[in-house]
Amino acid sequence: MKVVLFCGGYGMRMRGGSGDVVPKPMQLVGPRPLLWHVMRYYAHYGHKEFVLCLGYGAEHIKNFFLTYQESASNDFVIRNGQLELLGTDISDWSITFVDTGVESAIGERLRRVRDHLDGDEYFLANYADVLTDAPLDTMIERFHASGAAASMMVVPPQSSFHCVDIAPTGEVKDIIPVAQMPLWENGGYFVLSQEIFDLLPPGGDLVADACGTLAGQGRLFGYQHMGFWKPADTFKERAELDDAYRNGTRPWMVWDQP
Repeated sequence: MKVVLFCGGYGMRMRGGSGDVVPKPMQLVGPRPLLWHVMRYYAHYGHKEFVLCLGYGAEHIKNFFLTYQESASNDFVIRNGQLELLGTDISDWSITFVDTGVESAIGERLRRVRDHLDGDEYFLANYADVLTDAPLDTMIERFHASGAAASMMVVPPQSSFHCVDIAPTGEVKDIIPVAQMPLWENGGYFVLSQEIFDLLPPGGDLVADACGTLAGQGRLFGYQHMGFWKPADTFKERAELDDAYRNGTRPWMVWDQP
């Protein structure tokens, strides 16, 4: 299936100020940007046709692939002054770069790349800043078995804050970590059918408009994942992923697992 990745937002919570022009998907985790890690995940499961919804910082994403250096993440031999790669990352990938606007909502970005899906009945979609070890094949199988029109991964709350149960008099009844609440939050990693476009108004949002409507109809499937899932929405979260990479703790890199 084709994979649509939303790469065009400002990423204000990640940027270090107005002088930081590198878009969030291009922030590094190890020697490669977040976007590369997300794409390698999909490619590991055989989904190697990508449609990138570009906007803010599009030139950085384009230049990364136009000047891609395989030697940064593959073993190689230099023999007689010539570089011989022992592996490859993206040689069999197809990547379509589409300008979907700087200010566009995610639903609008999806609308603007519809023609690049070639009418495929089903396709995958995701944010470009969330890493996971979820079994994608199982996720897709359960979506099809559900008979739903769309699915999203859902994960336990990631917040480190606490919820407080308080009486009208001000007496605190209980304090519960958010992560222990019986709640699930949107984890991205969507499996979508073409029907999603019928529910996306111009300028609309994928989750609030399309998925919200399907949920009201009982036609949205939630794949519950209890394993590794981590966003890189802020500088701190990205730094934590980078530290994990350098320490050798890389559960999202399923392509390197035995």
